[in-house]
Order: sequence, then C-alpha cells, then structure tokens
Amino acid sequence: MLLHKGEVLFHQGDRGELFHVRSGLLKIVRVHEDGHPVLVNIIIPDETIPHHSLITPIPYHGTAIALTTCEIERLSAADWYAELERNPAKCLGIARLLQGKLRLMQQRIDQLTQVTPAAKLEKLQQWFAAYIAPAALTDVLTQDEIGQLIGLRRETVNRLLRGQQSKGKLV
Repeated sequence: MLLHKGEVLFHQGDRGELFHVRSGLLKIVRVHEDGHPVLVNIIIPDETIPHHSLITPIPYHGTAIALTTCEIERLSAADWYAELERNPAKCLGIARLLQGKLRLMQQRIDQLTQVTPAAKLEKLQQWFAAYIAPAALTDVLTQDEIGQLIGLRRETVNRLLRGQQSKGKLV
C-alpha cells in the first residue's frame, strides 16, 4: 500500500496488523491524557512495526503518520503469530530486527548527549539527511517535533535554525 505524507497508518490504542516499511519515513506520535502530542519514534525503511507487538499483540502505543511517501506491506497479525508458533527460528529474525532498532536508539542517544544544542541539532540533521536528502529536516518535522527529539525547546530550535540560515547552511 502507498501512504502519502500526513496520512495515518494506525491510531494509538487500536489493535491490528503489523506492517513492514519498504520505503519512506513514519513518525510515531503518542497523545497523553491531557491531549499533548509527543513524538516518540521515527520509523525508517525496512522496519517491521509496531516493535512492541512483534512477539505478542498489544494495542498500538502511538499513532503512525507518514513523514514522506511510504510503501507499506501489511502483515496479517494472525498469520504472523501463527508462523511464530510453527517456526521458532523466526524469533531470531525478530531479535535481529529489535537489535537493529536498539542500534538506532544508540545513535539517537548520541544525538541527545551532545554538549551544545547546536551540536544536537546538527547530529539530528545529519541522521535525517541519510533518509530525506536533498530535503531539509524542517520539510518533514515541525520545530516542536525537532525539539522533542533532541530535548530542546521549540524556541531554541528556532534560534538555531535561524542561525544556520544566516550562515548559509541548509536547514
């Protein structure tokens, strides 16, 4: 299936299928009880989601929204879990998927632990460039979402982006 920028793949709290992302980027947004949305994850090509349901089904943790045009393969939950029962070796494949996600999270931690806010932003921009170039980070995420990913206030992100623009750097 083809999903265009801004379209929703699944909603927080629903239950259902699993999905393999063949191409494109998705964001996972979790809405708290007070209605405040928080960007909790970025899904890249070749991931199978939701990660927390790869072994056993539970409701979707957040809402998956396309950041770019995505090619998505639907995976029947019933078939997925039945195959796990029949083929325990498939669990090794799932472990490798989760290991890959842990490695991505380590990169994100490296972004968050940069000393200066400018370095945090630059690391995030470099990471995203591998997936969205020649587009800019601000073409796919709002300043608020960028701030959520790197632990900065929107105002700080705005100031840093303006500073990059004045120096002629891509934003």
